[in-house]
Amino acid sequence: ISAKASEGAQQQQQQSGGQLRGRFYRSTSMADRSSRLLENLDQLELRVEAFRDAASAMEQEKEILLEMIHNIQNSQDMRHISEGEREELNLTANRLMGRTLTVEVSVETIRNAQQQESLLHATKMIDEIVNKLLDDLEDAKIRLMSLYGACTSDVPAGPIDQKFQSVVIGCAIEDQKKIKRRLETLLRNLENSEKSITLLEHQKSSVRQSCNSKQD
Repeated sequence: ISAKASEGAQQQQQQSGGQLRGRFYRSTSMADRSSRLLENLDQLELRVEAFRDAASAMEQEKEILLEMIHNIQNSQDMRHISEGEREELNLTANRLMGRTLTVEVSVETIRNAQQQESLLHATKMIDEIVNKLLDDLEDAKIRLMSLYGACTSDVPAGPIDQKFQSVVIGCAIEDQKKIKRRLETLLRNLENSEKSITLLEHQKSSVRQSCNSKQD
């Protein structure tokens, strides 16, 4: 009886040990599988971010192309060529603009309620200045520069709109970049407009001086 009891106990220990080993091996296998899946997801996350960055770069390229085509159409050089040449160049520019607009690129920004409200507030502040551009070009430029100074990490040349800065900080990072790009575009367009106005005034002055000389 003692021998049989001893043998039974040994078999029970072996079975128990086998079950423990089985559970241990299964647990290790699950951990390895989970680790591999996590590693795959980490790699995919990098690719997703690279994909979004590439799409954002395409968005920016589209904006730049449209701005460049628009600037050519409204440049001083276009005003100083024959009407036939200007018409032909405008047809080409319109064709290029149309082809550019056929490319649809959209990168949606994930925002919480506070970030959405901040974006709307920042957009409204910029729009208010843009709507008054024709009333006072110089004042609009100064105000836009103060908004831009609030968006850049560089030391601004002029004052910073502290209120706008606090609003922009509340926006999502991607929205902050887009706001800064919009202000850069507006300031470039203003600068080009000022150059056109200055050149036009210079031409008018030259014409007046020429007329006065002839009268004398």
